Amino acid sequence: MKKIVLTGGGTAGHVTPNIALFPLLLENNFEINYIGSHDGIEKTLIQDFSIPYYSISTGKFRRYFDFKNFTDPFRVIKGYFEARKILKKIHPDVLFSKGGFVTVPVVRAAASLKIPCIIHESDMTPGLANRLCIPVSKKICCNFPETLKYLPQEKAVLTGSPIRKELFLGEKEKAVSQCGFQEEIPVLLVIGGSLGASFINQIVRDALPKLLLHYQVIHLCGKGKLEPSLESINGYKQFEYVTSELKDFFALADVVISRAGANAICELLALKKPNLLIPLSSKSSRGDQILNARSFESQGFSLVIEEEKLSVDLLLESIQILDQNKNTYLENMEKSMQANAAQLVVSLLQKHAL
Repeated sequence: MKKIVLTGGGTAGHVTPNIALFPLLLENNFEINYIGSHDGIEKTLIQDFSIPYYSISTGKFRRYFDFKNFTDPFRVIKGYFEARKILKKIHPDVLFSKGGFVTVPVVRAAASLKIPCIIHESDMTPGLANRLCIPVSKKICCNFPETLKYLPQEKAVLTGSPIRKELFLGEKEKAVSQCGFQEEIPVLLVIGGSLGASFINQIVRDALPKLLLHYQVIHLCGKGKLEPSLESINGYKQFEYVTSELKDFFALADVVISRAGANAICELLALKKPNLLIPLSSKSSRGDQILNARSFESQGFSLVIEEEKLSVDLLLESIQILDQNKNTYLENMEKSMQANAAQLVVSLLQKHAL
């Protein structure tokens, strides 16, 4: 049995791809361990699994002034020696890092112990934490073809992002029952992100009279964003958020409207769902979702509307275009190597394990 240490944290996006690897790693006889921060979201998420979890001190790398910039380097150094001690105890054959500031001392400590390190970059351009890890890593996995030019050619591998296995196990019948829908009418699934998207919610609701002529609509609108006046409309079902039901909703959906976070769009690609992406505006983000969306559009996986241009008419027109070209989108997704990310990553881990 091979031993592996996984690391990644700070946001759920740096943890869930690691969790998606668990079943396949176990199937391939890996003993899994996890290193994260003392109180980060990764600790909470990993608690749901029977995976040994080790905590280290962490410090954030900031490009702006903050008094913590004077103390965090010492936390990183402390974390490095803590990680080194943990790794000596576990003695893993390989390490996989999904990114986030917690990973820098872990990857650097592993490299100092001659443990092969494979890292994953979700966004179009490598973040600061991964840039600090690239020199000591064996391979760098990425989600987008455009990212390859920012990475050392001999290390870069286009894999896509590992997707949770349970998302492939959805049952249409359960979704039909929960939503009170009719089986023969197509379904549009709207996902506004973990917090919902008020502007997208409003446009979708304004478009409902025309949408419901052709689709039934499942609307994941975000916490506190339900609209009570729409509860009794046939063919429309709204939820603040869902957990285990999401896989069933994906199974039922014919078309998906979504934000363009890296993990979210990789899920749509893996599940082969024709999709309309409405990326988070550059006014309220660093613009990574726009880059993600444009990459998927150029590869023929998605149709994109910029949030500033979104209107009821454009939304309806775009959904019609998706429907008319559904087979083309499906064919493009079928050809993509990125749709099999978990297997590609595990194959790399097997190849480079000591």
